[in-house]
Amino acid sequence: MQNPKLLIAGVFLTVALPFGALLLSSQVQLGDLAPAPEEEGGALYPATVPGLAVQGRDVYTSLGCIACHTQQVRPSGQGSDIARGYGDRPSVARDYVLQSHVLLGDRRIGPDLANYGARVAPTPKGTQTEPEKAAALAKSLAAVHVAIHHGNTFAFLYEADAKGDFAPERADALAAYLLSLRQDYNSPEAKLKK
Repeated sequence: MQNPKLLIAGVFLTVALPFGALLLSSQVQLGDLAPAPEEEGGALYPATVPGLAVQGRDVYTSLGCIACHTQQVRPSGQGSDIARGYGDRPSVARDYVLQSHVLLGDRRIGPDLANYGARVAPTPKGTQTEPEKAAALAKSLAAVHVAIHHGNTFAFLYEADAKGDFAPERADALAAYLLSLRQDYNSPEAKLKK
């Protein structure tokens, strides 16, 4: 070993150049993604979410919902998400461009939530309004039985505090966030399967 500096530089370049190329290629492919119109001249998707839904995202994170729910509809060859009704098309990178921290999840114990707002079932009388959907969702969250939590429910979001004050703001925010999760639009990378 006549020149150790040359050897160290060679090892460094052997590791650094492929890593740099990987980062650069990802930036070239995905770095300029932005919301796109569903059709020529249409509204941009994904749409921005209202402020209450942004607060609900924080509630979702603080309750650890990401531990049991994913937010990504897998393509047909990689799972049965579309057949289960989790979405009408697979999730693509553009679906997450407006999120600072993507909450994909790594384990799916409960159902996938990527398209939850679009698949909330309407009432038998007809389509529910957004406030009616939020109220129905809040009621189901208060009663839901989650096995991983050893039988606990999310009813604590609707209970009065020590002073007797009832403040369901966190529950309302969580419901708004869940209802804002929609991938029911055509993306340039993935078209809806009807």
